[in-house]
Amino acid sequence: MKKTINLTPAGKTELENELAELIAQRPAIAERIATARAFGDLSENQEYTDARAEQKTVENRILEIQETLKNAVLIKAPKKTDKVSIGSTVEITMSGKKFIYTVVGPVEANPLEGKISHESPIGKELLGRKVGESFDFNGKKVTIKNVG
Repeated sequence: MKKTINLTPAGKTELENELAELIAQRPAIAERIATARAFGDLSENQEYTDARAEQKTVENRILEIQETLKNAVLIKAPKKTDKVSIGSTVEITMSGKKFIYTVVGPVEANPLEGKISHESPIGKELLGRKVGESFDFNGKKVTIKNVG
């Protein structure tokens, strides 16, 4: 069964840019490996070991991004509404503090950048709620102030 991955257009672009950068690194890594091989004994050659480890990391990330993009479903910007959905930017207050989050898929989630997954506990609680609605989350009162 194919697993779909929710991505915003901006998230898709970020992944495509990262993929292009990683692919562009391949020749330099291959050259580092070839140069390190020329040093001789590979069993005690740290340059070779490091270059191979970097190659493995880059190739694994390339495969991961390609798989993500292959299974991506673009999240369309929600129509003007007062209801929270995937792709919405929502302003909430929790314990008197204001927070602004964009509800995204798990691949794009980065709470430090204000991007929360719709699968996260707070993301699940927000989905479908309306401006002005309040609810309890982990013993704290949360009020939805704005949805964009």
